[in-house]
Amino acid sequence: MTQRPRPGGPPPGPHSAQGLLRAVGRWQILGLSINSVVGSGVYLLPATAFALLGPYSVWGVLLAGLTVSLLVLCYAKAASYFDVQGGSVLYAREAFGPFAGFQVGWMIWLTRIATAASLANGLAAAIARFWAPAGDGGGRILVIAGSLLLLAGINIIGVRWAANVSMALVVGKLLPLALFVCIGLFHVDWSMAFGAAAPSALDWRQTGQAALLLLFAYAGFENLSVAAGEYHNPRRNVPFALVAMIVLVTALYAAVQLVAQGTLPGLAASTTPLADAAAMFGGETLALLLTLGAALSILGTSNATMLLGPRFLHTLASDGYGPRVFAHVHPRLHTPAVAIAFQCALALALALSGSFVQLALLSMVTRLLAYISTSASVLVLRRRHGDPPGSFGLPGGTLVPVAALVLSLAMLLSASPMHLLAVALAMAVGSVFYRFPRRTG
Repeated sequence: MTQRPRPGGPPPGPHSAQGLLRAVGRWQILGLSINSVVGSGVYLLPATAFALLGPYSVWGVLLAGLTVSLLVLCYAKAASYFDVQGGSVLYAREAFGPFAGFQVGWMIWLTRIATAASLANGLAAAIARFWAPAGDGGGRILVIAGSLLLLAGINIIGVRWAANVSMALVVGKLLPLALFVCIGLFHVDWSMAFGAAAPSALDWRQTGQAALLLLFAYAGFENLSVAAGEYHNPRRNVPFALVAMIVLVTALYAAVQLVAQGTLPGLAASTTPLADAAAMFGGETLALLLTLGAALSILGTSNATMLLGPRFLHTLASDGYGPRVFAHVHPRLHTPAVAIAFQCALALALALSGSFVQLALLSMVTRLLAYISTSASVLVLRRRHGDPPGSFGLPGGTLVPVAALVLSLAMLLSASPMHLLAVALAMAVGSVFYRFPRRTG
């Protein structure tokens, strides 16, 4: 049943309207937001950014953070209208109706598949620095298949196991990055960091794809509001967590990019840029720690993808869209085991057929549809409900969602024809499921 916005009014009680316990506080929400965003991108994309932007890479990272800030502000504003589950799906459904909400949910699920596939490829690339077979052939298949099957198994066993694994990986992903920045800043060659030759002129499509790759490192923030029904006072705490997260993550990413391009000659050609840079100023021990951090970071984000993605498929099937078997809940483990196994199989097939960069681009193209719908939803919700007491104050009023909408559309149009065709076909398939629902009774 559609949950209507609750402009103003008292903070929500200890249980949501959906019967969920509100057990997650403000600082835990901030931790979840950082954990959702900091993944493979920060470890694997500095080289790609430098290849495309040269000495302007740090400014590109900062500009990407500023661009994402517009989207974050839109999500913060939309979240301040609701205290229930749903995120982008709920915003689109409230603003534009059930079909829009369905399509956004459908595309978010497909995004999870592409994201899981790209992360598995990123994990193989990271491990290959110390175990060369992981870079190609049977070793690559072993790493990709092993990681996806392991995480699928953990999530099938139970959500508590998945949550515990996720929290254990948070420190493992942040500590190596902090050491990399704190030690590396003392070894930066400033002439190398900003004195390299500028890249040749890029056409608009190349520039757009560079922007998509940079934005991939910031992706994941949109997941935070999906579980709003389990947060304390989500109309206040979700906006706080989103804004604080984007400030902290942008500063971290810019510092990482600066150290990488100021310490590693030939950065653009590196497949493991942070580990290679760490070896230059900290030796192989620090490089090994960065490789371990990259593996834990990728596994943490991939675990979150394997946790959330199948829930979208399970929900769609429970509502009558798609085969009934995906609505099945294991009688003993109480998890959507079939949906998890199916997502794992699709992600494995996609991971083995593509590269990290191409799969990252595909996941960003599908993700842009959620960004576009949320930016547009804010315009509708703000006109419909105004700015009730207690809601997030949007700086600049309608200028922020309009700018976010225009930028998201521009990036979508800059995607390759192949990726746009894939998205169009996916939406067409989703439309068929929506048009011919299965009886749920």
